[in-house]
Amino acid sequence: MLDLTQVLAGPFCTMMLGDLGADVVKVERPGEGDGSRRWGPPFAGGESAYFLQVNRNKRSIAVDLRDPAGREVVARLTARADVVLHNFLPSAAARYGVDAEAVLAANPRAVHCTISGYPSDGPDAEKPGYDFLMQGIGGIMSIQGERDGEPIKVAVAIADLVAGLYASTGVLSALVERAATGAGRALEVALIDAQVSWLANRAGDWLIAGIEPERLGNAHPSIVPYETFHAADGHINLAVGTDDHFQRFCTEAGRSDLASDPRYRTNRGRVENRDELVPELQRLISTRTVAEWVDLLERARVPGGPVLSIPETFAGPAAHMVERVMHPTAGQIGLVRSPVRLADGRPGARIPPPRLGEHAAEVLAELGYSDSERAALLAGACSPDTG
Repeated sequence: MLDLTQVLAGPFCTMMLGDLGADVVKVERPGEGDGSRRWGPPFAGGESAYFLQVNRNKRSIAVDLRDPAGREVVARLTARADVVLHNFLPSAAARYGVDAEAVLAANPRAVHCTISGYPSDGPDAEKPGYDFLMQGIGGIMSIQGERDGEPIKVAVAIADLVAGLYASTGVLSALVERAATGAGRALEVALIDAQVSWLANRAGDWLIAGIEPERLGNAHPSIVPYETFHAADGHINLAVGTDDHFQRFCTEAGRSDLASDPRYRTNRGRVENRDELVPELQRLISTRTVAEWVDLLERARVPGGPVLSIPETFAGPAAHMVERVMHPTAGQIGLVRSPVRLADGRPGARIPPPRLGEHAAEVLAELGYSDSERAALLAGACSPDTG
């Protein structure tokens, strides 16, 4: 797999495929590498934590695509690749010979995937795409935040991550198709399309019912109570998804009167009367600690749980949480494991996140370059120190 992407959406996609066994060759710009290598602090071993979290199971080669010799290296990689991914603007992809037309002409069995900011057939095709911008124009920020607060972005680059997920699904689907037809194909995922796609039920509010979604903080527009409450010593999420959940919660909490109130017997009634019910629940929940509520909810078999910090998340609440962290470099760095669980175990880090150009010599040898040719390339178009 030839990975010509950088930053997050593309590298996240190729890391997932690398976790599942793909041999990923990551092509980076000499002297600089993937731009996210410098997105810190924090850093570990000279690399940013940002870069390290999405670039395991890849081999790195530094290639100057402005140099004909560098473009020849990429052409050789393209000719033998099962999958080619890039996130260049259309004009740059064509200039470097890695656009879909050029790749499929050279390698008709290749799966070519473009991860772009905007659709390549639209008026904004040549504009760069950034997650923050996509969250703004893609609707999600308008419904993030408290009811009377400012628009808030999701705290991780969710448009990038979802685009990476879609791209990996599209690549795998195209590979299955190729197994049947013998032919490759081109596919594209635009960040803005990925962003809009996961508006889910909030998009349905508008498209189906003509209701403009509003900010509700952590509350749910269609389920009550389904939000965050202040306990005596912290926060707890209560996710009452059914009327039976509500009955059991109220009984166990000593407020059967709420369960029997005609206004609150059904979810529809609770949604319509949320402004009366939620303050009652807040007063009730503030009288006990988070641990007490967790115990009560477990006894009542009602979904709920504490709001944990990231350190708390990786420390618990259950011992199996440690399985979600891997240490590919003898404990020097911790990486979040793939969530995929296979029958014979979980994918691991065969290759730690690479240093810039770390695998250039071995990749060039696999491409058939002689010793002298490799030496020349490593001193020029494939030198990680080239300015």
